[in-house]
Amino acid sequence: MSARPLQAGEACAIILARAGSKGVPGKNVAHVGGRPCIAWTIEAAQRATRVGCVVVSTDDPRAHATANEMGARVVGRPAALATDTARIDDAARHAADHARCFSPESERDSFVILYANVPVRPAGLIDRAVALLHETGADSVQSYARVGKHHPWWMVRMGEHGTVAPWEGDTLNHGVYRRQDLPAAYIPDGGVIALTREALFGRCAGVRPGPHAFFGRDRRGIETEEGEVVDIDSPIDLVVADVLLRRKA
Repeated sequence: MSARPLQAGEACAIILARAGSKGVPGKNVAHVGGRPCIAWTIEAAQRATRVGCVVVSTDDPRAHATANEMGARVVGRPAALATDTARIDDAARHAADHARCFSPESERDSFVILYANVPVRPAGLIDRAVALLHETGADSVQSYARVGKHHPWWMVRMGEHGTVAPWEGDTLNHGVYRRQDLPAAYIPDGGVIALTREALFGRCAGVRPGPHAFFGRDRRGIETEEGEVVDIDSPIDLVVADVLLRRKA
């Protein structure tokens, strides 16, 4: 599949697929739903109407092979950017610099960062993120899942001999004992990050340097429903994703 110049409103999707993983070794290429895990993310990016090119950043030969088979561009991920401590924004900038599938001068340039270990995403999630990015003029848009019973108000500190104290404040559980009474809280689910070139390359005014500086200053979110996004971080996640994907087949 040959690359073409990005059109107005389109983004370049960068899929990050590091080979190393301590929690689930080889998770990006593990078979889930009958396919390598990364294949689901590549397909989601290719189906997105607001994505004009798909680039895979990887140091894994198996991920490289899958990407080639599916017609995605591949950027070799240097060893220095593939360690446990390497930052995703550094890897994404490296991939963006080497993709050569967009106009560097265009102010409309935007990117979508996708994780190869997220095989389950709702249809249209990527397009929703890019659309909100462009409609609002935000620096970034990230997907979030609503927190249920693991709400921060219900977190505690456990001390010596099992003593329990509120995580914050003086009242255990903030005095709330029904989940329905908890205020809405959200957590990043790994489904999608859409962002501008200015944000990715740290050119947004008023943003302090740091590991999350690439989100820029104006950060927006889109909500996903429970179970719509599955991020493979543990062996049980593979089982859940496999069941969900086979049900959809």
